Amino acid sequence: MLRIEADVLIPGRGDPIRNAALIVDGPTIAYAGPIEGAPSAAGATVVNVPALMPGMWDVHGHFMGIRTLNVEEITRTPLAVLAARATKDAEVAVSAGFTSIRELCGLGVHLARAVAEGTVHGPRIYGAGGALSQTGGHGDLHAFPLDFIHDVLRRTGFSYLCDGVPECLKGVRMQLRIGARVIKVLASGGVASELDHPVHAQFSREELEAIVGEAARAERVVAAHCHGKPGIVAALRAGCRTIEHGTFLDEEAADLMLARDAILVPTRFIIDRLVRVGKEGGIAEYAYRKAVAINEQHQKALRMAIRKGVRMATGSDIFTSAGGPAGWGLNGHEVGHLVEAGMKPLQAIEAATATGPLTLGPQAPKSGQLQAGYDADFLALAKNPLDRIGVLAEPEHIRKVWMGGELVKDLPI
Repeated sequence: MLRIEADVLIPGRGDPIRNAALIVDGPTIAYAGPIEGAPSAAGATVVNVPALMPGMWDVHGHFMGIRTLNVEEITRTPLAVLAARATKDAEVAVSAGFTSIRELCGLGVHLARAVAEGTVHGPRIYGAGGALSQTGGHGDLHAFPLDFIHDVLRRTGFSYLCDGVPECLKGVRMQLRIGARVIKVLASGGVASELDHPVHAQFSREELEAIVGEAARAERVVAAHCHGKPGIVAALRAGCRTIEHGTFLDEEAADLMLARDAILVPTRFIIDRLVRVGKEGGIAEYAYRKAVAINEQHQKALRMAIRKGVRMATGSDIFTSAGGPAGWGLNGHEVGHLVEAGMKPLQAIEAATATGPLTLGPQAPKSGQLQAGYDADFLALAKNPLDRIGVLAEPEHIRKVWMGGELVKDLPI
């Protein structure tokens, strides 16, 4: 048994507790609350820390193993190399305080197995497998012959091209076949794809409804990549659970999100990084131009959504390996971006913890909160992030990390 005594305990949802205790029994939390009310834990290991909070969730990441901000790198890099880099990125994520990742296309659906069996050190990964894309859509690489791209995607599994209802149904089933815990659909054009426009909707109503319906039969929800309002509205009407990016979200679309109880994953981190350090990171010229073009609108939409009270979860959209200007390990910056856009620090921490599991619908674990019965995934910090939210973007201040009650990062406090 383990007893953690903290100057402040941030539960994930609800007010912080001063002079608190957390008692862990095996992989589960047995008690979290005021130290005076903590049950006796005779023989327990006792640890004293300045601040305690749940392990963080990044609900939009990509274990792709590429080193530049140009996704065309996947066409010329051996899959074994991509996988080796992604394995290291998983380790870096835990060190940065992220104990759970919803991975929305990449190698995560396979990496999750290696983590779960103890072969690889990493976070809990809830992978989507390949993102579903229409031909010529955001998941296609437009500069290359289509036969070549089909070959690349068969090899990597990073996206799945499908057109028409039967192919969309098969696309969902193919991802379920490899263990997908969530389905990703690319419902608008994007930034990293050359010839499509971020505002334009992708997939028909019938295709989107088929994808959502087939996912629901297997108790999976659908995450919809959407920049433009037409794609946002179409995805919401089809029943998608989360909207990724939401760049052209307006008041009407935000009201629809509220009515549908949908979750926005704004991914402010990656838009900001593509604009500020994209050229340094090797971004394609077409992607840089698109990022610059949507940057201010994305900021505006995020601020409006916060004012409207749209529920949000933190997702970085990191897709490059650790060590680069936008790579794994920088995930915590997204929490700060939410505060910059108008959230209170406690709200932003809730978006990074308690709200994370909700993006998985029926697949959600009991995670993201410090309360009895929940998974014992939590962090000890050297400083209180409510005093300075930037602490969560500085792995050196995240001194200890527990997953399932096991200490997986251990630095002195």
